[in-house]
Amino acid sequence: MIKAGLLWLHKWLGLFTGLVVFIVSLSGCFYVFYDELKLIVYPKKYYTQDSVGENSKLLPLTQLIDIAQNALPKGEKISRTDLYLSPDRTWIFRALKTDEHAFGNNQYYIYHKRVFINPYSGKVQAVENSKTEFFQIVLQLHMNLLLGAMVGHWVVGISVIIFIIILITGIVLWWPKKWTIKKLKRQLWFDFKVKWKRLNYDLHQILGLYSFIFALLIACTGIAFTFPAFKTFYVKSLNGFDSTKEIEQQEKFEYVPQNQSKILDNALNFTISKHPNADMMSIRLRKSPTDPQDIQVRFIKDRTGEFIWYYFNRGNGQIEKIKQSENAPIGDKIGAMNYDLHVGNYGGIATKVLHFFIALICASLPITGTIIWLNKKKKKTKKRIK
Repeated sequence: MIKAGLLWLHKWLGLFTGLVVFIVSLSGCFYVFYDELKLIVYPKKYYTQDSVGENSKLLPLTQLIDIAQNALPKGEKISRTDLYLSPDRTWIFRALKTDEHAFGNNQYYIYHKRVFINPYSGKVQAVENSKTEFFQIVLQLHMNLLLGAMVGHWVVGISVIIFIIILITGIVLWWPKKWTIKKLKRQLWFDFKVKWKRLNYDLHQILGLYSFIFALLIACTGIAFTFPAFKTFYVKSLNGFDSTKEIEQQEKFEYVPQNQSKILDNALNFTISKHPNADMMSIRLRKSPTDPQDIQVRFIKDRTGEFIWYYFNRGNGQIEKIKQSENAPIGDKIGAMNYDLHVGNYGGIATKVLHFFIALICASLPITGTIIWLNKKKKKTKKRIK
């Protein structure tokens, strides 16, 4: 009786959200390798085209921001910089403004630009309209079905929550009544000699079983992007189980030399001198003059989980606070890894390949499930006719 009710729930929830799950999963397959593909597809954007000598010096960041700003139309303002310490990489200056209440991708982005600059020469190598760039469209398709944040985030978020319920009910439905070797063999391995209807059924239940843990991981970390309150909840909950507390801030931090006229330039020079082997640094240009200027340092290529975050006083240029993953409680550490856990960055290329196939399986489940439903529906229709 319970399984009959769960089967009904599993079937109709699957049919209700199937199209959304298919689109989100398939677009996720494409986006898994975004970090690698962008360098292959757009080498003129991401790599410096002019040779960089050993004695070449980085231009001041504020000067590069002015160059990037001048490359954009009036009214479009640079709000973030992503810089790479490898001498063959360009620095990326982002300008982004959205309308959170707009419907549709074109209306959601008022403007979304990226300016790629050689940080040694100041040469603008490319200005990208990210609003129409392929990978960004795939990302928005994945996050909100190109419907905009107000509608799309809710549609995707609720569909993913339902997908989690479908995954759990699927495991319960798979669970054998009797654990015999013959039964387990049939429920754990494919028999390609059976008819296509049975093979389709096996593809649905066996692939669903094998992908369950990682599909659940991808779904839960995806919800954290759609509903930030969920991420706050699980971070605080996990922190509650961790006796480790963040190391108290020092009363005095290391002195930041003020050799340049701009505080931002001094802050970046100090950060680079402390972490010359870091992969990248991210700087968000804060609007309020009272907000500290923060610089995030990421140590490992394409991973967000290992970092140190400096906060500089905008008045005197000295450090106000340092936040780092090394001494963070367990909840904060996992929260910082949310993106890595979602796309598979946490274990390098092996786990990215794994997540690619898991996403592909997730995309297949609504298809095989719908075919099972149609076959059963057709069978019932034939019985009625007889």
